[in-house]
Amino acid sequence: MTLFVPLLAPLFVLAAAPQEAGPQLSLEHRMLVRCSAAFALVANGQANGQEDALRYPDMSVRGEEFFVRASAQVMEEAGLNRAQISAVLSAEAQDLWDNAAIDAVMPACLGLLPAE
Repeated sequence: MTLFVPLLAPLFVLAAAPQEAGPQLSLEHRMLVRCSAAFALVANGQANGQEDALRYPDMSVRGEEFFVRASAQVMEEAGLNRAQISAVLSAEAQDLWDNAAIDAVMPACLGLLPAE
C-alpha cells in the first residue's frame, strides 16, 4: 500500500484542474483505466476504514499491481506521458466518484486482478 495511496493523490489534484480533450483510447485501454481508477478509489477507502470499501478484497497488493501494470500498458500502447496518464486516470476516478459508479464496475474489474 505504500506506493498505491501516493499514486492516488495526483488523481484528486488533477481532477480539480480544467481538462482539455484527452487522448483517444481503445476500448481495452478505457477498461484498464476505469478498473485502475476503481481499484485506487477502493484502496483509498480501505486505507481510511470506509465500510463500503471494506466489502471488497484487499486492494493493497493486487489492486496496486493492476494499477501500475495497466497504467504502464496504456502509456506504452497509447503513447501517453506521465501527465497524460495521470489526467486520464484522474478524470476516470472523478467520473466514478461523481456518478457513484464504483459498485457497478467492481464486479467486472475484480475478475481482472492478478492471481494471488
